[in-house]
Amino acid sequence: MLRRAFGFHEAVDRLMEEALAAMRDAGAILVDPVEINAPRGIGGLEGQLLRMEFKSGLDRYLAARGSTVAVHSLRDVIAFNEAHAARTMPYFGQETLLEAEAGQGTDEPGYAETRARLLEGARRDGIDATLAKDRLDAIVAPTGGPAWVTDVLNGDHFGGGSSGHAARAGYPNITVPAGQVHGLPVGISFFSTAWREPELLGMAHAFEQHTHRRRPPQYLASLVTEGP
Repeated sequence: MLRRAFGFHEAVDRLMEEALAAMRDAGAILVDPVEINAPRGIGGLEGQLLRMEFKSGLDRYLAARGSTVAVHSLRDVIAFNEAHAARTMPYFGQETLLEAEAGQGTDEPGYAETRARLLEGARRDGIDATLAKDRLDAIVAPTGGPAWVTDVLNGDHFGGGSSGHAARAGYPNITVPAGQVHGLPVGISFFSTAWREPELLGMAHAFEQHTHRRRPPQYLASLVTEGP
């Protein structure tokens, strides 16, 4: 159990404790806690890589759309937004797009080295090292908190989660329902090293069948304000 991913929401922590108890009841052997000690600065590498790959990927995609779209590059998207700023950017700007366009995409000097360092840190020195140290089949953690409303003045209100570890490594990660907080679903994640999809699907399915925590969407007009 990745305890470092706890602590951002009291109600989510309670659901995770219930999930741990259910797994023990079903016969799972838990190592609690475990740590993923990825190298310092790995988050900064992720941001650099995002800007590089975003520019090149979007340029290739839009260029292949031909006459079906009016914009054919990231530069065109930026120009369109500027020309229609009152409609496209009434609350937020396009700083990320401008940062990406200022670079050379995946032709940027150091791109290959940055990508290799990120993958090595997230894989060998991160998830793989943790699995080997504690002889684990998978790592379990809260997927995230309840969904939030985006505030047009302050932006998103992300509380916490665990998806970044597997995302940076490019490793499989599956999330299934762990319960609800005031009517909003909360998930629990199972992730591991490369090519572990069959095992992870089996674990997640077993958890679902043992707990039956999923509730069908009800499309309520407002949130449940009483109870957990």
